Amino acid sequence: MLTLLEQLDKGTLWRSPGGIHPPELKSLSNQSTIASLPLQSRFVIPVPLVGQQATLSVKVGDSVLKGQPLTEGAGFIYLPVHAPTSGTVVAIEQHGSNHASSLPVLSCIIEADGLDTWCELTSSKIEQLSKADILAKIKQAGIAGMGGAAFPSHVKLNPASEIDLVIINGVECEPYISADDRLMREFSDEILTGISIIHHLLNPQRIIIAIEDNKPEAARAIESAIRRSSLPNDMIRVTVIPTKYPSGGEKQLIQIITGKEVPSGAIPAQLGIVVHNVGTAYAIQEAVLQGKPLIERVVTLTGESIGKPGNYWLRIGTTVEDALSQVSFQPESSQKVIVGGPMMGFALADLNVPILKGTNCLLTPSQAEIAPDPDEKACIRCGECAVACPALLLPQQLFWHAKAEEYDKAASFNLKDCIECGCCSYVCPSDIPLVEYYRVAKSALKNAAEEKLQAEQAKIRFETRLQRLEDEKNAREEKSKQAAAKRQANMKSGDKDAVAAAMARIAAKKAQAAEGITADPAATTPDTTTTKAAIDATSAKKTAVNAAIERAKAKKAALATQSQKDNQSDVATVTTDMPVDTIDRANDKKAQIAAAIARAKAKKAALASDSSATNDVDGVQTRDTVNEVNPAIEMDTTIAAIPVDDKKARIAAAVAKAKAKKLANSAKQEEL
Repeated sequence: MLTLLEQLDKGTLWRSPGGIHPPELKSLSNQSTIASLPLQSRFVIPVPLVGQQATLSVKVGDSVLKGQPLTEGAGFIYLPVHAPTSGTVVAIEQHGSNHASSLPVLSCIIEADGLDTWCELTSSKIEQLSKADILAKIKQAGIAGMGGAAFPSHVKLNPASEIDLVIINGVECEPYISADDRLMREFSDEILTGISIIHHLLNPQRIIIAIEDNKPEAARAIESAIRRSSLPNDMIRVTVIPTKYPSGGEKQLIQIITGKEVPSGAIPAQLGIVVHNVGTAYAIQEAVLQGKPLIERVVTLTGESIGKPGNYWLRIGTTVEDALSQVSFQPESSQKVIVGGPMMGFALADLNVPILKGTNCLLTPSQAEIAPDPDEKACIRCGECAVACPALLLPQQLFWHAKAEEYDKAASFNLKDCIECGCCSYVCPSDIPLVEYYRVAKSALKNAAEEKLQAEQAKIRFETRLQRLEDEKNAREEKSKQAAAKRQANMKSGDKDAVAAAMARIAAKKAQAAEGITADPAATTPDTTTTKAAIDATSAKKTAVNAAIERAKAKKAALATQSQKDNQSDVATVTTDMPVDTIDRANDKKAQIAAAIARAKAKKAALASDSSATNDVDGVQTRDTVNEVNPAIEMDTTIAAIPVDDKKARIAAAVAKAKAKKLANSAKQEEL
């Protein structure tokens, strides 16, 4: 059994399902060489031309040069947008788009200065560049797929898996369109140079250039270029395939060339296959070798309403209205202008929209060519649409679900695999615009997917915020725990003398409070030795006070005994030796002394009961000593210093005086 490579070398082809054979009508435009139109005075360049995350790097009033980047951005699929000519940015505004919806998009409007001055270009040789440098130059040039999909080329040239087969698509199967046909005829060497760059990047085992059999001139031109190229002739070949629409579709072409079917939801790179358009190969060689960005492309201007149909180099940003005005456009009433071919194209509602990188044809058919859209009739369930579908779908089921706005059910029938080729609409006897229903359903599913993605991103942001707040809370708690543990460790491992000193200070304060001693404010932080000495001094002082009190009591008792003996001897002497009047005076004086002593004792008892705790040691010793030595001095001092206002003291004094008087009277009577 032959291997795939052997079958490719033999030119073996496989049949693809479905498909139709509409009239080709290519002779209107493929008879003349590619021409250029005069430089227009105004260009409209959409900012989100291809890719995402593009932001304008110019402002109104700036002067720009031909090929100068107008945007900057990041991201893997970002592609820059370039100025198609030199001039001035006159406006940055929302402008109608080259789309079936004609919805406005942010656009940069440039007024040409007529000089068409290039910016500085950097030419290179492929031998001097690494693969990364080549990919960077392709990306910086803004090259996208020229077959209509406009997918960033540098992404397809940097696959994640190994590539075994590269297919260069020159089929161009849709009616009327002949841009690739003329490009292969006139620029075959440049296309082969671009293919050699692709070979250098991907290093595949085989390169197949696929061309329909209705383009024999293009096939011969490419074969001649292969013989002149540096590529090995045994690894690159031209494969001519039968004319059938839509054999130029990527998945359909892979099936015809290799017999492999790309699974639903997969991409050709997963099978080791990459497909590029011949126009893309031409743009790659200009970008890598000459440094030119993608600012123009070949566009087929055709249809019976155009006086000069053909293929023209059109600058990106040229409006459809300006382009048609240069080829003798003669519109009819209810004239349609279709972007693309009659099968996959769409009619424009406004001609003031720009040419884009994926625009390959402007079709202006007369009513004789394409009749006005007939009224939609009921489906008769003939099944012709299913027979014609090249993707083996069920167009009838897709139609019912799309019409009922049951988009999820339509998606379950593999709506996303529909290539919108229009075969089903072409064969429908009820004139149902099936592709239009599918496009609406795809748009609804895309919007729903975007809304779901935004909701998921919002949920992720909310959950991230909650997690961040929780992390901050946990971090604060952990920080507090660490601080507490640090303090506890410091307390355990710190100087124990600090604790002892604090305890000593507390004990000293308690002792001072108990003894009535006010602590010295300057001594608030004594050490352990000082505190202990203070306590010992306080105990010694207390002991000395007690000893002094005992000595004072003993001395007082001795003095009292001696005083009593002296008094008795004095009385006896006076009684025997002294005259009567002298004795009387002595008795009166004795009575007065006794009364004074009694009053002093009474006063002393009263004072002792009230304020004994406030007397210091020295005062007690002095007062007791004085009382014992000379009671009369104590009497006089006490009477002079302290008023006798205590009732008890007065009573005691009166009693003592009465006793003394009574004693004196008794002694006087005895003498008489």
